[in-house]
Amino acid sequence: MKSIHYSRYDWLLQLIVLPIYIGLLNWIMIGNAYWSNSTTLVLASLFAFIESFLNWLLNNQIALYINRKYGKMPFIRRSLYRFASTSASSVVNASLLYALYWGVNLPGFEFGFTRLGFALLYTTVIVAIVVVTYEGMDSFNYWQQSRQEVETLSKAQLQTQLDALRQQVNPHFLFNSLNSLISLIDENPLQASAFAEELSTVYRYLLRSNESPLVPLASELDFIESYYHLLKTRHGDSLTLAITVQSGAETRQLPPLTLQLLIENAVKHNIILPEQPLTITLTATAQCLVVSNNLQRKPGRTLSNGVGLSNILTKYQMLDQPAPTIEDDGQAFRVTLPLV
Repeated sequence: MKSIHYSRYDWLLQLIVLPIYIGLLNWIMIGNAYWSNSTTLVLASLFAFIESFLNWLLNNQIALYINRKYGKMPFIRRSLYRFASTSASSVVNASLLYALYWGVNLPGFEFGFTRLGFALLYTTVIVAIVVVTYEGMDSFNYWQQSRQEVETLSKAQLQTQLDALRQQVNPHFLFNSLNSLISLIDENPLQASAFAEELSTVYRYLLRSNESPLVPLASELDFIESYYHLLKTRHGDSLTLAITVQSGAETRQLPPLTLQLLIENAVKHNIILPEQPLTITLTATAQCLVVSNNLQRKPGRTLSNGVGLSNILTKYQMLDQPAPTIEDDGQAFRVTLPLV
């Protein structure tokens, strides 16, 4: 036998159930003589305890066997199997106990089928109560275990999806930056060299940002300053970034590279010329960060690999945070990001 115990609650339940069961069972089998005769009280209690303890061990093994063989069976059907088998063994043991009292001529004991019938009925009721109790504990433990497994799998899936989103940013950022660099090589080789240096600085932060689902706003703003200088290499005075941060907001957090995606989208989808400058404004409070820009959309469709606002929205959803709000009134495009 691998174990004589069905569950960790066995001893506690037996401590509660056995005294009640033994006392009432002997009173049903023997009558008032069980309480009035000290010899009968001691002998009957001893015999009943030994019989009940052995019956408990036997029923535990029956229950463990049923769980191993019919563990995937529906709850009610498995409970009926367990009740039928354990009640049968308990009835046999109670009958043997009754026969023992008769065989040893226990003082005050008188043989009678009526008393035996009530004793067997009482035993069956107690078995039913015990089976329901154990099956209820089993079902609760199974539910807890299943919930923990679901939570573990959900967290693992969530982490996998979040990691995939983070990795999507790398090719997205690199794709657009290389396009800009290619253009600069023909237009201005010196600016292309400066652009490449800024790109290496920015890319180092991008690689480090993959290590955490959230970063302080202060870190993101430092990165955006470097990223903005990189953009200025290409666009000059045609692009302006204005940042206003209230005291205390710097310690708040947000998903990494969120600001980079928003600024990159603004640059990618809007005309940026000396006569049509693009102004991007970042305003941070303790509760939220607002990123806005004036709208001057490029004609036609701009090449995109599909990662942008949907990436940001998905990150906030996976982190179980309120979703950012997006506003477009035809004059300005505005995104409000909750800060964690």
